[in-house]
Amino acid sequence: MRTPLNQAIPNLKAKTKEVRREFGKKKRVSLFTLGTMRSINSADQMYAVVEAALLAGINHIETAPAYGPAEKFLGQALKRLREEGVQPKDGWVITSKLLPGLSLGEGKEKLRSILERLGLNKIDNLAVHGINRTEHLQWALKGEGADFLQWAEEENLIDQVGFSSHGSFSLVQEVIESNRFQFCSLHLHLLDPRKIPLAKIALKKRMGVMAISPADKGGHLQSPSETLLQDCSPISPIELAYRFLISEGISTLTLGAFEPKDLEIAKKLIKADGSLNEQEKKAIAHLREVKKDRLEENLCGLCEACLPCPNDVPIPEILHLRNLLIGHDLKSFTEERYNLIGKAGHWGESINANACESCGQCIPRCPNNLDIPNLLKDTHKRLANKPRKRLWG
Repeated sequence: MRTPLNQAIPNLKAKTKEVRREFGKKKRVSLFTLGTMRSINSADQMYAVVEAALLAGINHIETAPAYGPAEKFLGQALKRLREEGVQPKDGWVITSKLLPGLSLGEGKEKLRSILERLGLNKIDNLAVHGINRTEHLQWALKGEGADFLQWAEEENLIDQVGFSSHGSFSLVQEVIESNRFQFCSLHLHLLDPRKIPLAKIALKKRMGVMAISPADKGGHLQSPSETLLQDCSPISPIELAYRFLISEGISTLTLGAFEPKDLEIAKKLIKADGSLNEQEKKAIAHLREVKKDRLEENLCGLCEACLPCPNDVPIPEILHLRNLLIGHDLKSFTEERYNLIGKAGHWGESINANACESCGQCIPRCPNNLDIPNLLKDTHKRLANKPRKRLWG
C-alpha cells in the first residue's frame, strides 16, 4: 500500500539532514534543482516528478515559458500538493525565465502569464533566459529589459534577478561583474570544467550558481559509454560529476526528470555536500590520465591560443568534442553536439570544422604544436551526420 505523501515527508525528514545552500540574497536551495523541461507530457507526469523531487529533499524547481506546457502542469502539481498539505519544510523556491529582447509591455504581460500559470502571486527568481550576446546584456542593463526588471522588483512580483548563458567566457564574466544579477545558470561539467573559474567569481560575489544540465549536456552521463564507465570506476560517471561540482561549491545542480526514478541519484546524494573523498579524487585523476593517454600528442588543451580563426571556426569547442570522442568514446554525445552547430541560433556555435581552409595561421600559436587543420578535418569526418534539433525552441 502506498504511504500517503503527508506521512512520508515527515518520515523522510527524520532520516535525512536537509542540505541548503545560499542562492543569492534570498531563499536557500537544495543541492539539486528539479528541471521541468522533460516532464511535459501530462499533468500527471509533472505531479509524479514533483512529488518524487519532494521526497528526494529538493525544494528548488526551475521552469520557463519556452518549455511548452511545463509551467501550466507545474502550477497544477503545486496546487495539488498544497491541497494535500505537503511541501518542503522551508517552502518551494521557484525559478522561471524570460528571453531577452522583450519590450517593457511584453515583459509585463509575459511575467503576469507566468504567475497565472503557476498559480502564484510572485516567484522567487526570474532569470534572463540566455544572455548569449552583448546585445542581450545591453537590453538587461540599459534597454527596455532594465526597465522591465526594475518594474518586476518594485511591484514585488519577483524576489531576485539572475541570468542563464551559453555565451563566451568573456561575456559571462562581464555579466557577472555588472553586479546586476543575484544568481546565474552556467554550463559547468566534470568533463569540461572551463567555466568553473566563472562560477568561483560569482560565488565570491555571493551570487547563486546553478549548473545547467551537468549530466546530459555534460556527456550523456545518464547513459555513459562502456569506456567512460570503466574510466570512472568504481564510481558511476553521473555520481562522480555531481560530486565534483558540489565539492567545487556550486550552489545547485539541475536534474531534468522524465519520471520519478530519474531522481534516485538526488536522493542518494542528499547529504553529499562535503569535499571529495580519496576514492573520488583518484577516480577523477584516473579519468583525466586515461584521456591524455588515448589522445597522446593530439590532446587539445583548450587554451584558445589558436584564436581568432579568420573563418571564425570555434577551434577549441570542436577539438573538445574530439577529446571526448577519442578520450572516452562518447560517440552519441559528441555527434549530437557537433550536428547542432549552425542549428541552434545564438544558443550554440554557428560554424563547424568544414569551414577550415587550412590557412595554417593557428598552428604557430598552438603551445602543443597541434596540426589543427588536419585535426579539424578528422573531427568533421568522424562526427558530421544529419542535423539535430534542440529539445526546445
